[in-house]
Amino acid sequence: MDTPARRYLICFCACVCLVLGSVSFMNYQVDPYLLHQWDSPLVQRLRPTYEKLAVWGKTYAVARYRPAVVYIGNSRTEMGLPASSMRTLFEGKSVFNSAVSGASIGDAILLAEHAARVSHVDTMVWGIHAPSFSMELGSAGVEPGLTDGGPAFFARRALLNIKRGLTVDMTRDTWRILSGSYDGACLSSLALHGQRDQSCITSRNHGWAGTARAFTPRLQEFGDGLGPTAPALRAFDASVGTLCRGGTRLRLYINPTHALTLAALYWRGKWDAMQQWQRDLAQMAGRYRRQGCDVRVIDFSGFNSITSEVIPQVSGARDMRYYWEASHYRDNVGHFILARLFGGAPRPPADFGVELTETGIVAHQAAMRAARERYHAQHADETAYLRHVLTLPREPK
Repeated sequence: MDTPARRYLICFCACVCLVLGSVSFMNYQVDPYLLHQWDSPLVQRLRPTYEKLAVWGKTYAVARYRPAVVYIGNSRTEMGLPASSMRTLFEGKSVFNSAVSGASIGDAILLAEHAARVSHVDTMVWGIHAPSFSMELGSAGVEPGLTDGGPAFFARRALLNIKRGLTVDMTRDTWRILSGSYDGACLSSLALHGQRDQSCITSRNHGWAGTARAFTPRLQEFGDGLGPTAPALRAFDASVGTLCRGGTRLRLYINPTHALTLAALYWRGKWDAMQQWQRDLAQMAGRYRRQGCDVRVIDFSGFNSITSEVIPQVSGARDMRYYWEASHYRDNVGHFILARLFGGAPRPPADFGVELTETGIVAHQAAMRAARERYHAQHADETAYLRHVLTLPREPK
């Protein structure tokens, strides 16, 4: 190659590297998705209702914050369990909601074990429910490298973040921030120690806006869930064992989705599988307790005074007191959950939350079946609505 051609090639490559380096540096500094922030002014920046790459931000924040109390789960836990105001409940210990929307049990296991590696987790509160209890990866986006162990976590994350800064979508959103057109509507979950900002949920631009409108797709989604599966139970059991051996106190809870969601499992022929899953959880917890682990499983689902709230299709009301829609509960219910698990105020209803134990599971499940039949008889309109919903074509995602 002659000298002018070589100089041209070198100059061209240098220019490309300079441009790419500048773009990556700009994206890293502006950080539109809060990939490497904790307790910085950037987390207070208003953002769109959809929190893109939340799992990137949360895995980094947990490693920086090193909380003593960590919540794990999917969008139900992320939206419903308050964290930023809970230090008093946990005797001054730091609290972080590391749950991520769209997480399957496989995703949640990665996030739970990541938290235990990067911090000394005294207590873990883990929300689960049958339909998402599978190893099929959800839409949480737990990408390779985000939860890897080892002493060089922050160095590896810096490289991942720089690489992510070369993407078109991140560059586009960086430019939107710099130009003032980012359409901020609510705070990042990092500003609230991991809980979703309620303004994100109530915004008219949110996909779930309108309680009544969201009931149909959420009930269909619940009834179509792949879980619970045997591989997921084995993986969950192994993860609980690892956390127990590390000395973590575990409070596993079954999410209090609306009563119609359990009725959906019944009408879809999944009731027996769900109850077998509950029995397996009770046996697992009993086995680890006998080994000295402080682990409890509390069932907040079923047909109780919280979950049986009348739905908008029957009441005519625009909003519900306890629910955003059939599958996601409000944080006033989250306060009840934490009070049942750890004491304190507000005092939850007496019928809200039953511990699953090997000796009590048979009676609990018999009571659930009886309550289910009462619900069908006393809520005939809601039951008819549900059965109609389950026959409808699924909405495109």
